[in-house]
Amino acid sequence: MSPKAIQYKTNSIIYFKGDVSDRVYILKSGSVSLNSTDIETGQELHDLIQTGEFFGVKSALGKYPREETAVVLKTASVLAFTVPEFEKLAMSNTRIIMKMLRVFSNQLRRIHKQVQNLLSSGEQANPETGLFTIGEYYMKNKRYAQALYAFRRYITYYPSGVHASASTEYIQKAEEYSQAYGEGAGPNPVTQSRGADMEKPAGGSGTNTMSDVAKRYYEAVSLFSRQMYPDALKVFQEIREQSSDKEYAAKAEFEIGRCFFQLGQYDKAIMQFTNLVKNYPRHPDLLEALYHVGRSYEQKEESAKAKGFYQKITSMASDGEPILRKAKKALKNLEGSA
Repeated sequence: MSPKAIQYKTNSIIYFKGDVSDRVYILKSGSVSLNSTDIETGQELHDLIQTGEFFGVKSALGKYPREETAVVLKTASVLAFTVPEFEKLAMSNTRIIMKMLRVFSNQLRRIHKQVQNLLSSGEQANPETGLFTIGEYYMKNKRYAQALYAFRRYITYYPSGVHASASTEYIQKAEEYSQAYGEGAGPNPVTQSRGADMEKPAGGSGTNTMSDVAKRYYEAVSLFSRQMYPDALKVFQEIREQSSDKEYAAKAEFEIGRCFFQLGQYDKAIMQFTNLVKNYPRHPDLLEALYHVGRSYEQKEESAKAKGFYQKITSMASDGEPILRKAKKALKNLEGSA
């Protein structure tokens, strides 16, 4: 099968917020706006889709309801892909993969922009606390896919942060509740006081539906956040070698590289991250992997190679992404020491 070309007239709706569909769209011509509501202020948000951009990806791939309404502002022509068709296209076109990374990065940037509104009045706004608060908001509203996205980003950017332990627990609960109840259902997993035991899913005496590999993965993440790098490395390597779960094997590949870096084994870190980029071109932490390669070369005092990787990141990342700021800062430091 081939992607289907569809024409939409001005003011028509491609899909409504809350719809469930396996379609991914690419805008060929015309004008489309993604309309959503700010989770805190209630203000309506409008994101214009550029020609050649795709939309509806995250909900289609994640198999959960649309988070926005796609409105046609000017007669538009779009290509509608099924998920298998889109994955086939992405696998054969590196440019599509890079665009996908930018789309997801833009969503993360939007989360950071909402931080100040979600923080209590008088509390100093900072990305770390804000990102955690966003995750809690989604958990409270039983939107587990969005909560997972926020908490996983937190663990990536703040592995030793003040909310690292709580984020790891929330990740476990989000996966449990998503499997046990589905999006928008189940008890409220956010308690009045942080750090208290969270509610258990129904069924028996709090049956835990999380897979063994998932448990081991997040145990290793917790070890890493406590700077117990050799112990974390051992568990991540076991997951990679023994698990048949491709998702957690891919996650473990990234974490193994981070462990090598923290242990000062820079050659091993470079090899690990380089293999990850080759084997998992759609890995959600692709830019972080490139950044760690650059840092490893910098530690080896091979500044030219480090600079090349930082420059690669600046050409791929979107404005406002934390990884872009880190790469630019690293470049500036290299230039200042030259």
